[in-house]
Amino acid sequence: MREAIFHAEVGDDVYGEDPTINQLEKLAANKLGKESGLFVTSGTQGNLLAVLSQTERGDEVIIGEESHIFYSETGAIASIAGVQTRALESVDGRIPISKLINSIRTTEDLHQPKTGLICLENTHARSGGSILPLHDMEEVYKVSNKHNIPIHLDGSRIFNASTALNIDVRQISQYANTVLICLSKGLSAPMGSILLGSKETILKARRWRKALGGGTRQVGIVGAAGKIALETMVERLEDDHILAKTLAENLNHIPGLQVINTKVETNIVIVSLKNSAFNSKEMINFLKNKGILVSRINEYTIRFVTHHEISHEDIKRTISTIKKLLVN
Repeated sequence: MREAIFHAEVGDDVYGEDPTINQLEKLAANKLGKESGLFVTSGTQGNLLAVLSQTERGDEVIIGEESHIFYSETGAIASIAGVQTRALESVDGRIPISKLINSIRTTEDLHQPKTGLICLENTHARSGGSILPLHDMEEVYKVSNKHNIPIHLDGSRIFNASTALNIDVRQISQYANTVLICLSKGLSAPMGSILLGSKETILKARRWRKALGGGTRQVGIVGAAGKIALETMVERLEDDHILAKTLAENLNHIPGLQVINTKVETNIVIVSLKNSAFNSKEMINFLKNKGILVSRINEYTIRFVTHHEISHEDIKRTISTIKKLLVN
């Protein structure tokens, strides 16, 4: 990737003149079966653009209460897009279809906002990288079409889902009007995401991106790495899944630890420390001093994520390090 960055052909992307970014956007659109794509600096920016380009101020957005958009994006869709969220209880990212149907609001009642957008997330980060079943997505899509409500899919880790299901990613993306993919997670580019959708929607998103200060000039240096990510890194994601499952199985046998997402489907392992003598901050600092980086979910819950720079030996060392701390 560093070599590709060095040799990248660049131009002004604000004017659509960066050839590398144009190639990247087209590549992503083709892979996901969408008309058009837009390079954005982050998944958070891409999700916000999806809301801005498909809703009106005062609309309501149906969303899962544990979704990244609702939980981890600073309330931007409220403060910037001017929409309110209707956060529904979900299980592993799955909103019961009956609950979703009952939550849809139209313009018939002047007292209520209308439902302007439905947001899904696949894989679901706070549920340990769980996968939304295709039949669930299809059901939501049918309901959305019936009520003429678009669906946005936060597919930051969509390729982890398609890899685990052993299907073409378009079998997932077909059930959403817009899809956000991240290049800097499992695909390992240094930065960047891509918002995908119809030409009309992406044109609106491009204008909103400019308004938010997201227009960039010679950004092809980043796009070159993104192309490699899409072309070469998807096929190896299964390796990350295997390592995550190995990690989870072993951590679950260490006294004081409990793996919350017992069915590890992709590359995320969420662990409770409640039965140990440590809280999240203490465990994170201890592991960091040992060269092992994990993140905090809450006071007694931490998250492990596997990626291409994590080897089987790293997993063994992580297990051994934690075992020595808690068992000895």
